[in-house]
Amino acid sequence: MKPDAFLIAGTTASGKSHAALELAKRLGGVIINADSMQVYREARILTARPSDEDMTMVPHRLYGHVPAREAYSTGRYQSDAAEALAEARRLRRTPIFVGGTGLYFNALTRGLSDMPAVPAGVRAAARAYLDEIGNERFHAQLAQRDPELAMQLKTGDRQRLLRAFEVFEASGKPLSYWQTHAGQPVLQGLRLATFVFEIPRALLRERIETRFREMIARGAMAEALALADLEPSLPAAKIIGRRELLACHHGTLTKDEAIARSVVATRQYAKRQDTWFRHQLAEWPRLDATDGRNIVTKLLSLV
Repeated sequence: MKPDAFLIAGTTASGKSHAALELAKRLGGVIINADSMQVYREARILTARPSDEDMTMVPHRLYGHVPAREAYSTGRYQSDAAEALAEARRLRRTPIFVGGTGLYFNALTRGLSDMPAVPAGVRAAARAYLDEIGNERFHAQLAQRDPELAMQLKTGDRQRLLRAFEVFEASGKPLSYWQTHAGQPVLQGLRLATFVFEIPRALLRERIETRFREMIARGAMAEALALADLEPSLPAAKIIGRRELLACHHGTLTKDEAIARSVVATRQYAKRQDTWFRHQLAEWPRLDATDGRNIVTKLLSLV
């Protein structure tokens, strides 16, 4: 029986976007983004979003629809994904969710808690408090409010520390509580074909470096400069390559150093993705994506 939806997870540069495109062309599908950085409008090159040519071949949804100066959340993604799914079903197109953000796949298949809204005043007060007392003391303060989550967070992870602190201040309950009280998944009740793409580590390292050098040639520096004034706590500020290219522009890194650091950061990110998929999506079939030419045939043979 044909699946109601396909879900393709994988590390950055694993070839999942190409596979999703070929699958969508074959099935008459619509591709729905499941990558937290590819939602940002001003960073098409740095986040390796699909090209204009690819996006004219089949419908693509939730790519570049958010300004980089907005704090886009997983909760908003869940709502947007539900709308994209409803549209695909109205058009009788097969939805194909593709990306590398584990929490987005959680929203699709496991559901998210009904996370409370955090007022702007609470956000501002939390940022000011962190700036005042520093990361280590702020982490200690969080540990008193949410010891379970604090154990998982590094003192240097400013964004996640702030998020956990804000949620507690706004709701009186720790973020770990809300994370374990899941709501309805976006894809609840549907027949799903799920896959995690894998390629050999050496090939992945090679692809990552080749792709970043291509980004430079296509204008990644201009994107980085356009995003130079981002508030550090914004999710888009973590786009890999932005800080490195800005340092290159200001003369504190050479071009080769900026490329090397960006490549290392991307490889480290891919490793974190792989670890998350192995633990959180352990039941999803693994698919060797080395041969991109025949990947759709291999994928469909497993459905």
